[in-house]
Amino acid sequence: MADKKVNPKPKVNENPTPMSAKSERNEPAASQPPKRIEPALTAGRKRFFPTEAIPRLHYNDPKANELISQERPVVLTESNLVTTAMGWSLDFLKINLGEGYFSVYFSDTDKFRYFDEKKRKDFGDDFLVGLERKDMKFPEFVELIRNWKEGDKRIYLQQALTDGVGKRIVIDFLGFNWNWINDQQKRNNWGQLTSNLLFIGQEGNITPVHYDEQQNFFAQISGKKKCTLFPPENFDSFYPYPVHHPHDRQSQVDLDNPDFEKFPKLSSIKGHEAIVEPGDVLYIPMYWWHEIESLADSGIATSINFWYKAGPTGKIEYPLKAHQKVAMMRNIEKMITEALNNYEEVTPFMQSMVLGRYS
Repeated sequence: MADKKVNPKPKVNENPTPMSAKSERNEPAASQPPKRIEPALTAGRKRFFPTEAIPRLHYNDPKANELISQERPVVLTESNLVTTAMGWSLDFLKINLGEGYFSVYFSDTDKFRYFDEKKRKDFGDDFLVGLERKDMKFPEFVELIRNWKEGDKRIYLQQALTDGVGKRIVIDFLGFNWNWINDQQKRNNWGQLTSNLLFIGQEGNITPVHYDEQQNFFAQISGKKKCTLFPPENFDSFYPYPVHHPHDRQSQVDLDNPDFEKFPKLSSIKGHEAIVEPGDVLYIPMYWWHEIESLADSGIATSINFWYKAGPTGKIEYPLKAHQKVAMMRNIEKMITEALNNYEEVTPFMQSMVLGRYS
């Protein structure tokens, strides 16, 4: 266990040290046929793009390891990664999660597009967002979500688990299948585990399409979520916000109300889709765009993720992969923005550097 405690008033976008753990678990290998997405679960929201099912495999299936090594998404079954957390009901967490404050988001709609409060300061009143964050103790959150009624703002808790949680949570955390996930970290040459985020929200909540700069094992504890992923080859099709913008790593597009005139490349996207159920673990490769929807009629949705930094850079091979190009573009954009010290100068600067020379 690390020394860091749950902050009495945590700041948004903090990256606290995760609870460390070691556990001895050995699971037998087995195979399981892929499970098709049930049409009834995907009905409701009209899609303008085709999708294919993300493979659904037993966690010890060699094909699953192959997909992870290739940085391709896969749903893993029977991993027992978070089996000890399957009893984390609202009542259980209310008693055992601890006395710290937790970040709870409130949205005017069913969409929760996150933003960086530090970057928001540079925009002042020019940046409007229909999302509000409040820090509250867990019993307050439980009271709000249980008494929620139509017309109220929708609610979503997102908080990193740190050492300030209660003893029962620590015991359950130590019981996670660390043998398997540590083996994945070593096998794929990933960097350190940076955080375990706990997500608790209402059915119908949607996290709009965005990407992360870390590898992610996304484990479902309760409820069901539809996860739609898009490869980094589609990077420019999603028109990401600039890196200096509060919505950095978020897409400007609305998949429910696409504006093809403003975002013409959006028409060419193809999705990879899966329904994750309690006990499932979805591998979300870094730089893959993804949208997460808590499905209706599946109850309170509780998830926990395992975020890992990228591993050390080895020998560079050409041509570069799509995710490497995305990382390079981000670094160049950051460097230019910082050097100019004025984000409004970035566009004319880059145009003068490229237009007529490389175009």
